[in-house]
Amino acid sequence: MKHSVAEQQRSCLYLEVCSHEEPHLPMHTSIALFLLSYCETKSFKVFLVRSDSRNKGCSESLKAQLPGSLSGSELLTPEHLPRLVRSCRLPASVDESGRLCRAGLAVVLRNIITRTIEDDPCRNDVQALLGFKKTCLKACAEVSKWTRLCELGIPSAVEEHLLNPTKQAQQLPPAILTLEQQLAEPVKVHNDDKIRRQKLQEQKRMEENSQEKPELDSSQVSEGLELRAALAKLAVDSVPAGATRENSEIRKVKTTDLPELEHVFAEGLYFTLTDVVLLPCIHHYLCSIQAHAPDTLHHLPRLLRWYSRVQEVPGVHRGAKDCGLLLSQVQVPSSSPPRVSQQKHLDDLQPAEENQEATPDCHFVGGPRPTMTKLKENGIEAVFSPHPRPAWTLPWESLPAAINPTEGIAKF
Repeated sequence: MKHSVAEQQRSCLYLEVCSHEEPHLPMHTSIALFLLSYCETKSFKVFLVRSDSRNKGCSESLKAQLPGSLSGSELLTPEHLPRLVRSCRLPASVDESGRLCRAGLAVVLRNIITRTIEDDPCRNDVQALLGFKKTCLKACAEVSKWTRLCELGIPSAVEEHLLNPTKQAQQLPPAILTLEQQLAEPVKVHNDDKIRRQKLQEQKRMEENSQEKPELDSSQVSEGLELRAALAKLAVDSVPAGATRENSEIRKVKTTDLPELEHVFAEGLYFTLTDVVLLPCIHHYLCSIQAHAPDTLHHLPRLLRWYSRVQEVPGVHRGAKDCGLLLSQVQVPSSSPPRVSQQKHLDDLQPAEENQEATPDCHFVGGPRPTMTKLKENGIEAVFSPHPRPAWTLPWESLPAAINPTEGIAKF
């Protein structure tokens, strides 16, 4: 397809749309559109790629689902894609030269952020999305369990749930359960010693005032501190403004005895690209659960708290509204505690996760075994030959875990 000269001066972003029956946007496309709206970037010419080239009557319906800022988007069929993009799995972006193509959700999203910062270096809120040392979702899904969960696991689980919400509403997808469990883990952030000491100081102050205000508890105080730290990060790269030096008693406490920090956002204290990826997915999932099985929400207290906190980030409501995501506070029914059957489902899933952690081979999806099986299933019999240097070995125990094929880079 020949683009005009004006379009060639902008990067092109190709997003998939499903148009077999009722046209709708896949989860990966919704995530990319939400990030575009949040960043308010004009650096990309957006093309929506229909999966069905014969269904031309869906154009207006699809355009109605797009953000208002992308009203100039065009609809394409697969045969009209540039040759460089046809061999890629969408989403994909092509630079101004038309010679460099980036494919895959995390790679494309990071490219959107980078281009936004290049066009407007003052966008500290957008730059903060890349996280500490700009490594948020940088590791590919093949080696990072965290990227695999956010980029593939949760979007796929939500899309599968939405296909038949009434049937699957009573069961928590393993990917959603994994995220809920991850939000319960203690947070480790760069230079967190100061914030942890401030947390200890506020906890002690709260204990001294507990008789005057018995309705407060330590979780409310510590949560306020961590949330202030998270929101302050969006404006300046520091701990909350107004923080004071701790007294000598607090400064003498060993680091190992300081209270742990709790999750505010998905990666810890700060709002990052991971939260942008998760928000459209979790929004659709929670809305569906609230409509079909509200009692299931009792099993997701941390995810609900995360969903509420994300809405406090400046720009999130504006970007979500532009994309047609009507964010609201999910109402958990004030009924009895979770049913025994559902709790048993949670208990059954937990050992499975632990067993996978104990067996490294369960995470290793590459290598000859799956490949040989696929070849054999398709009638191809492989012939093995001896290794030319069978005595060669690598000292894996002395090498970084990131290059070990049985471990790889892991967020958790």
